[in-house]
Amino acid sequence: MGARAKGDRSTKREWRSIRDLLCAAEAKARVALIGAPLQLGSVTPGECGRAPDVIRKALRRIGTYDVETERDVETAIVDLGDLKVAKETPATAFEAIRNAAAESVAAQDLTIILGGNNAVTRPGVAALRDLEKTGLITFDAHFDMRDTTEGLTNGNPVQALLDDGLPGENIFQIGIAPFANAKYMHDEAKDAGNRIYTMREVRKIGVRAVTRRALSKLSARCEHIYVDFDIDVIERGLAPGAPGARPGGLRTSDFFAAARLVGAHRKVRAVDLTEFDPSLDVSETTALVAGRWVAELLAGFETRA
Repeated sequence: MGARAKGDRSTKREWRSIRDLLCAAEAKARVALIGAPLQLGSVTPGECGRAPDVIRKALRRIGTYDVETERDVETAIVDLGDLKVAKETPATAFEAIRNAAAESVAAQDLTIILGGNNAVTRPGVAALRDLEKTGLITFDAHFDMRDTTEGLTNGNPVQALLDDGLPGENIFQIGIAPFANAKYMHDEAKDAGNRIYTMREVRKIGVRAVTRRALSKLSARCEHIYVDFDIDVIERGLAPGAPGARPGGLRTSDFFAAARLVGAHRKVRAVDLTEFDPSLDVSETTALVAGRWVAELLAGFETRA
């Protein structure tokens, strides 16, 4: 009797990681992952094109069991691989990223895009097709509203989307940092009707309240929502692999809480994680933050009604 009980326990003593949830492209699943290793066109040159592969490897160290909810994450993720955009510019990579994301959105309930730099956000949003009915939430220290007249970069995807016809009222920008943006960007974001939450406002109100508010407001006016998680919104000391991060950013616990809320909302059809440069990381700190972010999205997703 004792030996049998011991045997029963041993069958439950396996380590399962989020990486184990990845499955081949031909499999059927409600969530998909696409690597978009775009790095040309970065305002600050780096190696963020390496991020998708590094994040996948980090998923081996992220378990499926959430001790706080006492539940295992079980959602399978179709891994659609990496797009061949590493040597492309934001302009020349646009169609490939948009088309791959659009195909995934049509087949899955949630598409996760691993950048690459923040220029992947514009084609990701475009994949949802009708900009008038699309909402965008950015968790970002920056407005990403540099002038587009000199070309597309990772510093102007929001401006490019406004130029494309995305209504400013459909844009919530959360975590904008002081001393990291130009006045003209702030003025133009306000003139466009963007809803802006500075880092101080996020700390005062709370990231959960701000995230819920953004999701609620956008779901009332939009058919689908895209969320950009620029990892430089996190406190620089907690994300050394984020070249644009600043002191005074989000705590990682807040970043994870926002991801879980986003994953839980049924109108969120696609998300991205951008601006992680593995060449700058220390002790895999930022890689593990990115891996945990995937787990939090999935945990939220499993609570969708």
